[in-house]
Amino acid sequence: MDAEFHRTKRLPPYVFAEVNKLKAALRAAGRDIIDFGMGNPDQPPPKHVSDKLAETLTDPRAHRYSNSRGIPGLRKALAAYYARRFNVEIDPEREAIVTLGSKEGLANLAQAITSPGDVILAPNPSYPIHAFGFIIAGAAIRSIPFHPGADFLVAMDRAVRHSVPKPLAVIVNFPSNPTAEVADLDFYREVVAFCRKHEIFIISDIAYAEVYFDGNPPPSILEVPGAKDIAVEFSSLSKTYSMPGWRIGFCVGNQRLIGALTRVKSYLDYGAFTPIQVAATAALNGPQDCIDEMRARYKGRRDVLIEGLNAAGWPVPAPPASMFAWAPIPERYREMGSLEFSKFLIEKAGVAVAPGIGFGEYGDDHVRLALVENEHRTRQAIRAIKAALK
Repeated sequence: MDAEFHRTKRLPPYVFAEVNKLKAALRAAGRDIIDFGMGNPDQPPPKHVSDKLAETLTDPRAHRYSNSRGIPGLRKALAAYYARRFNVEIDPEREAIVTLGSKEGLANLAQAITSPGDVILAPNPSYPIHAFGFIIAGAAIRSIPFHPGADFLVAMDRAVRHSVPKPLAVIVNFPSNPTAEVADLDFYREVVAFCRKHEIFIISDIAYAEVYFDGNPPPSILEVPGAKDIAVEFSSLSKTYSMPGWRIGFCVGNQRLIGALTRVKSYLDYGAFTPIQVAATAALNGPQDCIDEMRARYKGRRDVLIEGLNAAGWPVPAPPASMFAWAPIPERYREMGSLEFSKFLIEKAGVAVAPGIGFGEYGDDHVRLALVENEHRTRQAIRAIKAALK
């Protein structure tokens, strides 16, 4: 009776829990902890979105079971977003589905399309659900480089030649969590061409597509002609509109994959609470100046954090996108590994970060800092980190 169950024994200990436990203990002892650990937006949603939620709550019909695929108005709003942002046409009936956040959507898609032993190509380091959603479903994960470019394509080619069975799908995530890497359309074109040739599905995650600071807006893989033949793409309102707790995400693209996800979800849930879906529709269809404000807020925090850390003797590159800084562990602390270095920072500086090992073994020489503290608190953290590193 003490043996682990088949699916849970494939999951390693959740390393973030160690840092969270230490953080909670220090706070209980009265320590002030500045928390860069989780990408949890600290600002409320735009007022017109919250107002729409409050308005819809007064409708008695809104409290009944909702629609597992998402209410029609929200799927139409999502299609309109793709049309104006990416110039991509989405059929809201057959090529779009609303999910309970992108994390739930990715996990349920894995359950829908994966057979035990299937090979999935996933970046390492990456957001944990990208790999573990498929591991829970019984797949084998083969790691590929986290940055776009020639190495990524070489790794895919090697996997096709040497994996048995041939890979079922590849996951791409740009702007990347945790690394903040970005990809351009030329890279996506090569990935689509390769995967169409070898009949490999593409699962793209663009949850941070609106959080960018330098250069052009990040593209969608669906902008590539023919991508919808093999690809789906996940997005979310969590970061764009500061709605993480609302749990609203989307999946669009290939009809076969959308159909499989729709069928599995129909057995598992009745969809998000209708007032939340109505408010999410207002977010997508309403004024978008809130996105510019969000972007400016994170850019200001990014600049304060990166300039401060570099001045403190910790060289960290400025992320071009996402709400994270992917920070190489300072050389003199490199041998500690990311978990012990994260514990060091929280104990000596009162600053919580996410250990890179939590995103894959190739992330163990980095930690991730989320841009979720205001500029004053960020400067306070930098002073404490500088003192600890000395």
